[in-house]
Amino acid sequence: MSAAMRSGQVAEAAGVNIQTLRYYERRGLLAEPNRSSGGHRLYGAEAVTALRVIKAAQRLGFTLDEVAELLEAGRHRHGRPAAGLQERATAKLAEVDAKITDLTTIRTALTAAVEAGCDDLTVCASTEGCPIPFTGLAEPLCVP
Repeated sequence: MSAAMRSGQVAEAAGVNIQTLRYYERRGLLAEPNRSSGGHRLYGAEAVTALRVIKAAQRLGFTLDEVAELLEAGRHRHGRPAAGLQERATAKLAEVDAKITDLTTIRTALTAAVEAGCDDLTVCASTEGCPIPFTGLAEPLCVP
């Protein structure tokens, strides 16, 4: 194993705080570290890599539960080529595309409202030609 690092060193090297490091340990995202004779947690360089992978996956939109599933699949693939990233990344990409579509619709409506000089939501809604698409935005749920 490479030189052992203590919690603060690992957290600093990975760009996270110590509470994040400990939280990921509790969640099982990081392996339980070895302990020094004085009881201090001692980590190898692989802990820094794991933390960076977790944070990168979060920036890509994966939840911690999804990150845990990906890490677990990777740990148990036993030489098999697939750890599930392709399938999960494709699904996440579809989610991102749907969010972009929604945000584009919202941006278009807000831009139109600003350009139309809308200053009062109630007045705007009751005005002919109101640019805000009130219909379809809050459709009631169908409850059987």
